[in-house]
Amino acid sequence: MSKHKNCEGSTRRDCLQLGLHTLFAGGLVGGLQMRALAGNTDKKENSKPIKRQAKACILIWLDGGPTHYETFDPKPDAPAEIRGKFDPIKTKVKGLAYSQHMKRLAAIADKTTIVRSIKHNQGNHGAGNHYMMTGAPPRIPVGCGAFVSFHPSLGSVTAKEVGAPHGMPAYFSMPRMSRSGGPNFLGAQYAPFVVPDDPNRSSFRVRDVSLPSDLTGERYLGRRSIRKGIDQLQRINDERAGDPVVAMDKFYQQGHQIITSKEAQQAFDIHQEPGKTRDKFGRNPFGQRALLARRLVEAGVPFVTLYEGGWDHHVDIFPALNKRLPGFDATIATLIEDLDERGMLDDTLVVVLGEFGRTPKINSRGGRDHWSNAMSVLFAGGGTPGGQVVGATDRKGYAAIENVLSPENFVSTIYTKLGIDPGKIAYTPEGRPVHLVSDPKPIRELMG
Repeated sequence: MSKHKNCEGSTRRDCLQLGLHTLFAGGLVGGLQMRALAGNTDKKENSKPIKRQAKACILIWLDGGPTHYETFDPKPDAPAEIRGKFDPIKTKVKGLAYSQHMKRLAAIADKTTIVRSIKHNQGNHGAGNHYMMTGAPPRIPVGCGAFVSFHPSLGSVTAKEVGAPHGMPAYFSMPRMSRSGGPNFLGAQYAPFVVPDDPNRSSFRVRDVSLPSDLTGERYLGRRSIRKGIDQLQRINDERAGDPVVAMDKFYQQGHQIITSKEAQQAFDIHQEPGKTRDKFGRNPFGQRALLARRLVEAGVPFVTLYEGGWDHHVDIFPALNKRLPGFDATIATLIEDLDERGMLDDTLVVVLGEFGRTPKINSRGGRDHWSNAMSVLFAGGGTPGGQVVGATDRKGYAAIENVLSPENFVSTIYTKLGIDPGKIAYTPEGRPVHLVSDPKPIRELMG
């Protein structure tokens, strides 16, 4: 697994010590038990019906803050210290230009929409991540390296409101959970199922959804039969006795459902994919995770986050992007084309973003710093009209100046497309009412 450091100096791997991403690390049944202990926030609440445009969302999170200049918002008329070293290229959409390494995405620009006018005031990683992942600004000042949760994330809300069939978890994150990608007051049952292993390896298997190699299916069923017989004892089968074994039964039952689910096993078996398809996605961890995300969506999972770190380019941004952008461009374009060829793009929303953009002026170390006044976000599928640009930044890319939008608008768009009312009121375990999004207005141009 690659390690990507941001400017705070800690790796994403260091942050993993903080918890929810390892929901299943202690075993599947233990994770399911944690879910139940987290409490129940369900409550009847008036919520307007929303016409669902997308069955699923694949959110590709570029942690660190990807540059808008060198991707989807080049500024060829700006001074050299702003426009940088990459040239603009034409796209399939007349009058629309991308930066030079976005060749594959430029060729399918008619299938995508670029939003150039989302901005906010949280210029460090922790706060920016929280705002874009939840639609809620942090309640207190948050440090750059903070791993915080003041509000449920997009994936957790989707898991609660939409759910998944066949015993599948409804929210996956690969290869780790984003800093603010957790459930907060919704409870651990809506935390992401993290798949940390590299699907590019021939030995790839998903922990806790496959039987141990020394336990055959026949032995497993035999053990389960013995346990079922023991559970017929009146003491254990009497819920009024308060025996904890009764409560544990449902966790084992859910675990059994995932392990024995044909759909789950097929979704995780990426080796079933033709070699040609795997080659197109890229024989690298990011490419194969994108392919696995498509397989999970095929199996009915409504929300998958692909976490791709290493976009905090304070130093030597151009050599770094010369190496990284061609493969990134190819994988994203392949994912969109693959979904389209399978008839899945119409109801699968693909979103690509990070916590903010990068500074207009190239610094003395040949990099760009944090900049929350401007950023570019790519949308494709899920009923999104293609071939358009929403909003604009000024000539030098300093700030969004046309059709200025907020993280609240961004999050509300995803919820609305998934059939979730962004204005819905949820309740904490203490009974405190909380709006999913304070400004529930989606981005009109993306709604079709």
